[in-house]
Formats: sequence, C-alpha cells, structure tokens
Amino acid sequence: MLYICLYLKNNCVLREATTYYHRVRPSALYSQMSSADLLSAVFSSNKAFSFKCKTEPAWVLYFYVLRFAFIRFENCKLLSKEKKVNGPLLCSSLQTNIPFLQNVFANHQFLHSTVDTQFIDENQELFNLKPTQNRAQKLLHYLGHVMVNGPTTPIPVKAKPSSTDPVIPPVTMGDPPVGFRDVLLRDGPEGFAKAVRAHQGLLLMDTTFRDAHQSLLATRVRTHDLKKISPFVSHNFSNLFSLENWGGATFDVAMRFLSECPWKRLQELRALIPNVPFQMLLRGANAVGYTNYPDNAVFKFCEVAKENGMDIFRVFDSLNYLPNMLLGMEAAGAAGGVVEAAISYTGDVSDPMRQKYSLDYYVKLADELVKAGTHILCIKDMAGLLKPESSKLLIGALRDRFPDVPIHVHTHDTAGAGVAAMLACAGAGADVVDVAVDSMAGMTSQPSMGAMVACAKGTKLDTGIALEKVFDYSEYWEVARGLYAPFDCTATMKSGNADVYENEIPGGQYTNLHFQAHSMGLGNKFKEVKKAYAEANKLLGDLIKVTPSSKIVGDLAQFMVQNNLTRAEVEERADELSFPLSVVEFLQGYIGIPHGGFPEPLRSKVLKALPRIEGRPGASLPPMDFKALEEGLRASHGEEITPEDVMSAAMYPKVFQEFKEFTSNFGPVDCLSTRLFLDGPKIAEEFETFERRLEKCTGAEMKPLVAPEDCTVVRSAAGRQLDVQSKGGDKINGCRKISGAQKQNNLREGGCNYCKVTKSSS
Repeated sequence: MLYICLYLKNNCVLREATTYYHRVRPSALYSQMSSADLLSAVFSSNKAFSFKCKTEPAWVLYFYVLRFAFIRFENCKLLSKEKKVNGPLLCSSLQTNIPFLQNVFANHQFLHSTVDTQFIDENQELFNLKPTQNRAQKLLHYLGHVMVNGPTTPIPVKAKPSSTDPVIPPVTMGDPPVGFRDVLLRDGPEGFAKAVRAHQGLLLMDTTFRDAHQSLLATRVRTHDLKKISPFVSHNFSNLFSLENWGGATFDVAMRFLSECPWKRLQELRALIPNVPFQMLLRGANAVGYTNYPDNAVFKFCEVAKENGMDIFRVFDSLNYLPNMLLGMEAAGAAGGVVEAAISYTGDVSDPMRQKYSLDYYVKLADELVKAGTHILCIKDMAGLLKPESSKLLIGALRDRFPDVPIHVHTHDTAGAGVAAMLACAGAGADVVDVAVDSMAGMTSQPSMGAMVACAKGTKLDTGIALEKVFDYSEYWEVARGLYAPFDCTATMKSGNADVYENEIPGGQYTNLHFQAHSMGLGNKFKEVKKAYAEANKLLGDLIKVTPSSKIVGDLAQFMVQNNLTRAEVEERADELSFPLSVVEFLQGYIGIPHGGFPEPLRSKVLKALPRIEGRPGASLPPMDFKALEEGLRASHGEEITPEDVMSAAMYPKVFQEFKEFTSNFGPVDCLSTRLFLDGPKIAEEFETFERRLEKCTGAEMKPLVAPEDCTVVRSAAGRQLDVQSKGGDKINGCRKISGAQKQNNLREGGCNYCKVTKSSS
C-alpha cells in the first residue's frame, strides 16, 4: 500500500482540505477508477492541491495522511511516470504544496518501502523545495506585453516581420561527416594549423552566423533561427574551415536586445554542429566589450568560452596596438584555443602616395605576431578596402615571408569588389577567405559563398563544396531574412558604394550610420556625413578604424555635423569645444596608442590638464574578484548562477542585470519564433514553443483569445478559464500600457496575458 500524502501549511488550509476530503469519498473513487486515472485526477485537481493561505503569515507545518485513495501499484515506476506525464497545472495566483509532493514522490524510501509517521522527520531533504519556473505563464505575459506595447527591442523602421517561415532543407539521418574540428580535437592547435596549410584547395569561413547579419541586420538574428539550419550546415558543409558564430557585437546584443543568453547560444549550436570549428572575434584586451578589462578577466573569458565549445579566437586590436593584441593572444592560447592574430587593414598598399600604412608596416607587424606564437595569420579588412592589386601585393609579401603559416583573409563587399579581391588573395597564397551565404552576402556583408565556390570550381582552388547545397542554404536565409525586415539595412540602403575607398567606413558601421542619418531626417545628407567621417579620421591622425576606434571617429563626425564644424574650425577651436567623451578618452590613451602617435596639437588642446595613460591601459587595472562577483550575483538572483553568468556580469554588469530581470518576468523568450518575439501572435493562432535544456525539454501549445482592442480580456491556461477581466482605461488585466517615451526607458514594465495554453509538457 502507498499513501498519497499532503503536507499542509495551517489550520485554515487543513479545514478546507478536510472539507474537500469528505465531499469526495475516496472509497467511491477507488472503486470506480484505475490507479493511474486516480493519480492523474489527483495531480490535475486544483481543489486538492491548490490552497492559498491568507490568515497565517508564518509557516505552521503539519503532516497528515489523508485518505484520498489507497493505490496499489504492481510497479512503483508507474508513480514516477504519472508524475511526469500528468504534471500539475501551475498558476501564479495560487500557492501550492506541489514542490513538496514532488519530492515525496521522488523519494526512494517512499517508492520502494513502507513509510510511517516518522517519514518526514527522517527525510528532511523533502523540504529542499525547488521553485517552479512557471515558464509557460511567463511567456504568456511576454506575448501579451508585445501585443499591447509592441516589441521590447527598438525597431529602427516601420516594417513587420514576414508571415512566411523558412523551410528547413532535408538533412541526412545519422552522424555528420568528419570535419576540421575532428582534426583540431585529435591534433591540437599546432596540428590543426599544419593541416590547414597542407590542404589542397581554398578553404572558406562562413560568416552567416555572425558578421553577415551584424552588417546587414543590425546583429538581430536570434538563436532560434540559427539552430533550425544548424543540422543542415553540419551535414553539408563539413569541409568549412570554420563557422564564425560568436563574439564581436553578438555578445552584447544577445542580452541587450534579444533577451537571450550568448553562452546558451554557443552551447546549443555546439551540440548541433559538432564537426565544424567555431570561430569568434576577440577584441584583444577589450574581450567582447568596448572598454579595457583587467588581465585576469580576459584570460577567464577565453577559458570559459573554450569550455563551452569555442575553437578559434580571432584576436585583433582597434589600433593594431601590439601590447593589447599580445594579451588577447596569450589568453586565447592559455585556454587551449587556436590563436588567429588579425592585422586590421586600412589605406592602400598599392598606392605609393599613402605611406603611413605601407606594405612594410604590415609585414613588420605580422613578423611580431608570428614571433609571439600565432597559429594563423589574418588580414582583417573591416571596410572592404582590399582591391585585387593590393591583395596580390600584401598576401604575396606575407606568403613569401611566412611560408609555413596559414593565412586567412577577411573583407567586406561594400564596394562590390569582394569576390575579385578574395580570388586575388587566394591566388597569391591565402589558405582561407571569408564568405557569407548568397542571400546574406554583398553590400556591407562578406562576398558571396556561391560566387566563390563557382569561380573556384574545377581549378586548383576548388573548395569541395557542392553548389546545389549552397543554393538550399541560401534559400533558407532568404526567407528567414524577411523575419528581420524591421532591421534590414535595405529599408534605407539599396546598394553598396565604392566611395568606401575614400571614407574607409567599416561595413557594420556604414549600415548603422546610414540608419541613423535616415532616422534623424538627414537621409539626403548622408553624403555629408560620410565626408565628415573622412575629415574626423584625418583630425585624429588617420586611424585604424574598427570597434571601438571606429565609434570614436563616428562620434567626432556626428559632433562636427551637428555643430556645423569644418576640420579647420575644429583644429582652431579645439581648446574651447566640448568634445564627445569617447574622443577625449581616446586622446587620454584609454584604448591604446595609435600607429604614429596621437595628433598634436589637437591632443594638448583637448586634454589640457587631464591625466594621460602611458602604455597598455589594462596593465594598471587591479585583478577582478570573481568570487565576490559570484557571491553578489547569488545574493541578487538566487543560487542558480553559473560561471557563464559571472563572465556576462563581468563584461556587461548593467546589461546582465537587466537581462536577468527580463527573464525573471517574461521567461525564456528565446524559445519563441522570431515573428512571435517581435510582433506577437495573431488572434486565435495556435503555436508551439519548446525549450531544450540539458536535463529536459519543455513545451507548450498556446493561442491568443482576444485582441488588445477588445473590451474583455480572457486569461486562460491548460484549456481552463482562470479569470475574465474588463479593460478600464489603460489598466489591462492588472498590467498597464506603456507610452512610447516610457517604452524606451523601461521596456520591462507592464504586460498582460491574452493567450491560452492549450497543452503543456515537461
């Protein structure tokens, strides 16, 4: 015999439970119902298990064995099975003893032997109650919030996500083919580099999962859409050199705008693509942030990233400042990753009139990086300035100087010459070039994968990639791109532009500046903005321009446009102007020392008596106390703080805090489709959500019942109506609407539930 036990809180609850017990006679129940049906009924009964205490503030503990039923189980596993299949309905408005009961039903003694009245006293672990996540109702709360207040992420243009979902190409069953990651795991970083150098043919890195959408879609592509196409990539693109899917702006944007964990993205993609190396962009001493961090923070970040599945670390510095680069390289190498030292390219080595960034400059810098132990040498052409002729000169010189080191080239297709430049690089000795799938290529993104595959086919540069698979891959992203219509750069920018050879604006920043100019009503003056950018660059001494130095140049350019200042006027009035903070901090030395030094007399006029940093900025910072940080996070967010959470808080303290508050209110929104995330469901539309975690997969089917404009709001769950409330003024279901101004300042207030959970599982 097994007894179903109820742990009660106080006399008030006991009286209600006893009344219910006498009303539903267990003997009658037992005689008419099977044990499985009876247990299911008990678990699904709100009246039996959903009592709420209103009179007694303190926990007054009782234990009673109420004779709800006597259930014989031939196999005690049935109890466990019933507990999982017919889990209780969770309702945030009711306080229950269900977590305690779940501990009882999971107890080995309860399942396998006789228990008596000393059972609870002898098993105090029953009181270790795991709080319920209540994810389904939190998602309802989020969807209601979106239906009333609009998206929680700022929308740059008035466009709706496409109503068409991309079709996932068919994938072969079984394990994916062996890829370069298998080589890396077997032979280590040094063996991997040798295999890359010995490879016959041109290797490709696919940027679709990061830099392509960072350049075209404001970095807004969600993990949900990346995961759907990942098995296809794993099975059909196993001979890729790598897949760039992390780092850069994605870390910040994932938490700040997409409300999802960047570490979870890395973990889930790693599980789906085990055979292709993953590559990330590491900003040297800046890690994945926009400022300097203590050295131990950069080392710890690389260590945690490697543990979560990252393989190749592309390390760069926004000024090519060698001390910052060496720190990032050392951190990536100490973590066991492949170190790819990247030289940021600017200027034109084929133009003899441009001597600051000459061929000799790049070869000497590359020599320092090779001596420091880089496994792979990279040229990072962030603005797409490489032309076919300059590509031949630069890559040819590096190949002659370093015959055994793999060379990797990155570019953008802003001017439209990307494919020609990358073919020239490959012909001059490059081992790897960066591409994006066709529907996510071109303009400020990378050159087309399909074009590179087709041009190299049948030659000594043959990539070994099937062109028809590229077509299928591209078709998926062409439809998926429609889901991100509110962020697509083509809303305002219709083509690339060869004037990038003059203004040298990096790919991602070019798109952002174009958006900003149109949003401020300056779309017809974008030419002036680009001209001001070039002038600001000259004012600052002709910088290497990539995050964060590119932002500094952009801030100064906007300052000049807003104040109608010319280059000459800025130089003349520098001692009296109030410059942007980023410009002042750059001149103080906060991001390092630019090639050729700081511009004078501009620096002296701007800084006056302000302090100046000598040497590597992060060298003077005290080590970060990770233990204290973790303890603080546990105090704020509970015990479930992971090493990944600690690193997120170390990189972006405020953004991480807001992210945790968001997920606490709205649940795991990353399991929603992109259209639902941005626009909410249509009325009476049923949809499924699934969240895969290491220990289980939970899911729910939902549908909205009424529109926000209707006068009555119905809030339902598991097919049962819980309450019906009338809309009064701005008050909706206990939650208030948010004005446009408030939404920008506090996107995480308000919300209401217009949805129905038609089925849930866990």
